[in-house]
Amino acid sequence: MNLDRLGGPVLSLFRMVLGLLFLCHGLSSLFGVFGGARGSGQAVPFGQWPGWWAALIQAACGALVLAGLFTRPAALLASGSMAYAYFVVHQPEALLPLRNGGELAALFCWSFMLVAVLGPGTWALDTLLRRRREPPVAAPAADRASVSA
Repeated sequence: MNLDRLGGPVLSLFRMVLGLLFLCHGLSSLFGVFGGARGSGQAVPFGQWPGWWAALIQAACGALVLAGLFTRPAALLASGSMAYAYFVVHQPEALLPLRNGGELAALFCWSFMLVAVLGPGTWALDTLLRRRREPPVAAPAADRASVSA
């Protein structure tokens, strides 16, 4: 079995799961759902820096990445926000993620960087919109001759 043909769909599934997890993470802090901010059952107070703004970025970027819309810029912003979270919140506690509780921030950061570099995959609104904007490609003359023969 040729696994190369699965690259686009698997990347799409990875992007969708990553976006859904990030969206839920943001919604939990914004609205106190899914256990709330850090499992407290509470929402982060409106406008509080940096928690509320981080949650807004998580919810918005998570939704965009999940849908595959403006995927690369949304993934880049999400990656940067998680790098900020790691270095400002976690890294001052200890150098290694296992010691400072920053594994999730590091994983989100690098996962979103991967999506920003590789793109949304086959199943994405970005891909659909790009295909609709591209002019139809005419079959080469040799192919047309073999079809009519």
